[in-house]
Amino acid sequence: MLSLAWPWILLFAPLPWIVYRFLRPAEARCSALRIPFFREFSEPVSESSLSSRPGQRLLLSCLWCCLILAAARPQWTGEPDQVSVSGRDMMLAVDTSGSMKAEDMEISGKPVSRLATVKHVAQDFIARRKGDRVGLILFGTHAYLQTPISLDLNTVNALLQESAIGIAGEKTAIGDAIGLAVKKLREANTAPGDAVLILLTDGTNTAGNINPLKAAELADVAGLRIYTIGIGGGHTSVNTGFGQRVPGPSPELDEGMLQDIAERTGGRYFRATDTRTLEEIYELIDAYEPISEDSLYLRPVEELFLWPLLLAMATASCMILHHAIGTPVGRKTHGSSAGEIQT
Repeated sequence: MLSLAWPWILLFAPLPWIVYRFLRPAEARCSALRIPFFREFSEPVSESSLSSRPGQRLLLSCLWCCLILAAARPQWTGEPDQVSVSGRDMMLAVDTSGSMKAEDMEISGKPVSRLATVKHVAQDFIARRKGDRVGLILFGTHAYLQTPISLDLNTVNALLQESAIGIAGEKTAIGDAIGLAVKKLREANTAPGDAVLILLTDGTNTAGNINPLKAAELADVAGLRIYTIGIGGGHTSVNTGFGQRVPGPSPELDEGMLQDIAERTGGRYFRATDTRTLEEIYELIDAYEPISEDSLYLRPVEELFLWPLLLAMATASCMILHHAIGTPVGRKTHGSSAGEIQT
């Protein structure tokens, strides 16, 4: 459907005719500037005046109409697209500390790091959150907001895939990550009970300014429900000069703390020891946090003002070219060569 965003601008279309019809030309009152060779230019200009020929008047009218039409912002509105909206805000807080490089996970039979496993599984989980607003926090020694709460799931997933181990420091600040999530969800005006934080970590809180349990209390007051996921905890493979070596179990998670955080906020703690387990955890979270069936219809809008604007530019170019070809510059005339420009 074709429409105009600002149709009231069309009221200005007859303005040049109104000015020409009802306003008198300015009267010459005094000489402003004397030019000795004025007559050499005055006659050719008067002979090819833009308003003296019907063709040029038509070009002027076309130019004005094109400018008015462009200013009215013509738009093409497409068919409505259905978008599911749940109204839920969800934050992902992903641990990028140094311990996340431990290769005790597998994807397609190949050993990979814990962070690579999180990226691999989380991309499908994010894609299924259509209708939710999702944000991303990366934390290590410090916690950083990577993407704010947004419906743009592709951007959230792309920035998660670009994250690297150690990008936020080598230690683990779990309390700061929770505190940052509470702050950003408050700034997003999320209704209490509609906010969810999924915290993925493989270690114990070793950095930060906020105690994780104190941060959990603040989250509970703000209506933020936290699901904690402990990554790894099995055997860790280490690269040596002679290939991969498995020295023994990796340091244990502080599972008691993660369970306490989840329970205080009405969430749940999960332990992910392999890729399949992590996938099942995400499926359980989908069941706990179902997507609403509410729908929103959006119509794509394409701006078309560029076309009448280009036509106006082409018309103006034709007028300038016609004037340049039809105006003999420097033609001499008989009589006095002096003249006056009057105001």
